[in-house]
Amino acid sequence: MIPEEHALRQLFHRTVSDCYAEHLGVRDVEVTSYIADLLTEFCVVENLYSIRDSEGRPVKEVGQMLAAADPVNGSAPSFDAERKVRKHIGDYALFSTGMYPEAVQRSKFAGDTSFLEMVRTGKESYYIVSQFNLFEYQNEAPFFGRLAEEFESYMYGLTKVRGELDKMGAPLHVM
Repeated sequence: MIPEEHALRQLFHRTVSDCYAEHLGVRDVEVTSYIADLLTEFCVVENLYSIRDSEGRPVKEVGQMLAAADPVNGSAPSFDAERKVRKHIGDYALFSTGMYPEAVQRSKFAGDTSFLEMVRTGKESYYIVSQFNLFEYQNEAPFFGRLAEEFESYMYGLTKVRGELDKMGAPLHVM
């Protein structure tokens, strides 16, 4: 994990907060902090591809991620594992469609998943996470519901973040 005081994390927090306020009118610290932290963590490629197949290889296609999230017909060993993988799929879809929409359209991130399918899958995954609303997940469930409902807005905000980072000359590469 990249430390709180790291300059990259601070840059993402400032840029996400500024872009979301200016372009979306969103001044929700919970949302902007979550998205800034997501950008920071996904700078480490192992975090971007944290889901592993049975041989321990990183899963890079959304269809395979969905199979890994399924506790009935897929490889998720529990409903908690399903929630964890679904959260990652939502994060991955938001990051990919917001920061690198051209890569999703060229299927670099998504495998054979279209851009619209990636958006739908991201929204659905966040919605499923929001349905884990008991016990230890009770307090954060509504947040994931908001991520699902506002997915397209937050995705658009990320396109603005990328534009700002491009202006700064920040080296952004599709992994």
